[in-house]
Amino acid sequence: MGRGIDGLYFLFCIYFVLVHAPPSGGGSMRKFPRILALTVVCAVSALASGCGDERIDMPLAEEAPAGTAGASLACSTRITYGERWIRPSGHTAQYDIASGLVTWDGTCINEGSNSYAVLSNGWRPYFTGNNACVMALDTDCAGATACSTRVTYAASWLHPSGHPAQYDDVSGRVFWDRACTNEGSNSYAVLSNGWRPYFSGTGACGMSFRYTGCGGLYRNPVVPVDCADPGVIHDGTRYVAACTSGGAANAFPLRTSTDLVTWTSAGSIFPSASKPTWATGDFWAPEIHKVGTRYIAYFTARHSNGKLSIGAATSASALGPFTDIGRPLVHDTAMGMIDATFFTSTTGAPYLVWKADGNAVGRPTPIYGQALSADGLSLVGSRQTLISNNLSWEGGVVEAPWVVARGGYYYLFYSGNAYYNSTYAVGVARATSPLGPYTKLGSPILKTGGGWVGPGHNSVVTGPRGDMYMVYHAWNSAHTARVMLVDAITWPNGWPAVPSAPSASSRPMP
Repeated sequence: MGRGIDGLYFLFCIYFVLVHAPPSGGGSMRKFPRILALTVVCAVSALASGCGDERIDMPLAEEAPAGTAGASLACSTRITYGERWIRPSGHTAQYDIASGLVTWDGTCINEGSNSYAVLSNGWRPYFTGNNACVMALDTDCAGATACSTRVTYAASWLHPSGHPAQYDDVSGRVFWDRACTNEGSNSYAVLSNGWRPYFSGTGACGMSFRYTGCGGLYRNPVVPVDCADPGVIHDGTRYVAACTSGGAANAFPLRTSTDLVTWTSAGSIFPSASKPTWATGDFWAPEIHKVGTRYIAYFTARHSNGKLSIGAATSASALGPFTDIGRPLVHDTAMGMIDATFFTSTTGAPYLVWKADGNAVGRPTPIYGQALSADGLSLVGSRQTLISNNLSWEGGVVEAPWVVARGGYYYLFYSGNAYYNSTYAVGVARATSPLGPYTKLGSPILKTGGGWVGPGHNSVVTGPRGDMYMVYHAWNSAHTARVMLVDAITWPNGWPAVPSAPSASSRPMP
């Protein structure tokens, strides 16, 4: 290419950038990374060609990470924006990747009804609402830190004595659901770690959140289609989720994930040709657990005699293929039995916990527990009643048990009331022995909120970085599907809590 052509090409690039640059108003980023990338690509291409016979081939801006001039970087920073980010036109991703180390001091500047942040590279992401800046910065550059949160308070914050800074830094993940409680002439917020910052004036709460080294942000639902009664475990390599399938041809769809957020379909427990011969339908509430050296899928299905029963199927892998044991594991000709879960005691003894479907016949709904044989395929000993529906919020139902051993207690998570409406919620009881007696906390720890209706039927798992998470379903806003959500569990005062949940806003990754 001759130098005259190079000059025309360079001028064309400058013209293209000027024409396509975003306006400088509050509705877009002041520094648009894709335009910056294109400018660099054009300039380098124009200057490089004609300098000898070798041509430097550079990818188009569309082929490179946003904010870079090429696909290969010495180091980079991934900037993930919260859900209130005002996305530039044509920018489909919720993040940008910038060359080098990019930082942010956590300051959020209000401009009219919106707000913006200024990053160390000059970028200015805008957010809808005042004090609405939320970003996660993750880098592979030198100086990368362990997961931490900076909470920067609005100007109305009432500084504690001896606290001149406008922010607090805390290790780990701290978040807020933007609820603001008035108290006299002031107001306060409750953060996920229990902090209560106060603000001058009513309805005056305002905070921005910077997450560094936490792996990015996510937002519920993590499975946006019907995935009721999610049973989730980690099989040593990945998370595996199984969900209710009802009358579908293939029973109990399976999904896998490495981070509890991005899920991939992975077949089903029972393809249509391998369903249990004793079952006629209503395939509900599956859970896969490792028992000894193999995996067992415990599930609910309707027996040919009409009663809901609990079945079991075995496999060498959490993803199957599963082989049904050929009969129900728990069957009662007088009462339906559903919602089985498995756990082991701190001494390694296996147990099965399940619910009697009394609400279907106008009777109470006790949750039972009983010891299992070592292979997990038969009940031994005597059945014990762990809890029943005796609190007002539970209505006519307690169901969907899940048991976790922690700190000298066995915690029995359960759901109560009507699964089809806003009364459905998650409660918890605890005991010092696997089969009780169990004492209930009282009020539910998770209930309708954040735009989600009837949250419940949960699993409890350890996240990729060691924190504990609740995986559960809730009705979407259209009430057409029970989608899958994930939220963090904390343990204040010896009891579990699921702060600011069900969540609708951006949260740091598990």
